[in-house]
Amino acid sequence: MIPPYKLPNSQIRRFGLALMLPVALLATIAFPSQVQTATAQSAGNRPLTIRSDVQEYDAKTQVITARGNVQMLYPARQLQATSAQAQYFSKERRIDFSGNVYILQQGNNSIRAEKVTYLIDEGRFIALPQSNRQVESVYMVDDTNVNGQPAKPAPKTPALKRSN
Repeated sequence: MIPPYKLPNSQIRRFGLALMLPVALLATIAFPSQVQTATAQSAGNRPLTIRSDVQEYDAKTQVITARGNVQMLYPARQLQATSAQAQYFSKERRIDFSGNVYILQQGNNSIRAEKVTYLIDEGRFIALPQSNRQVESVYMVDDTNVNGQPAKPAPKTPALKRSN
């Protein structure tokens, strides 16, 4: 065997790289990144995935709390959401979002609010604004009638008259 000080630099580098790869893989497995992911299974075994900077799970109450850069994906309901914090109440089948909430449903309907509660079984959203602000919802409306023909334009509304 040749002593290491007599090996050419290229062989020393190759040897160093060969040692670094297993160390890097082990570090990735042993020390995962800061972003955490939780996948909850609903009654029909459809995944609800939540990613965030920090997550906590209370086994007693069965509540998952996610904080920091929260991203939720719920393909079964065609929902995507982002917020500062989210709590999934598995017993009540409810998700509470807070802090700059944005929810996108079916790829085109959306809600922006400070706080939103999503009642999973009812498919219902309850949105609350920041103080002195409003909730914003955008819904795509199909403008065709039953026969597939374009709907008639809305009638013209009279101009507003000033009261003073």
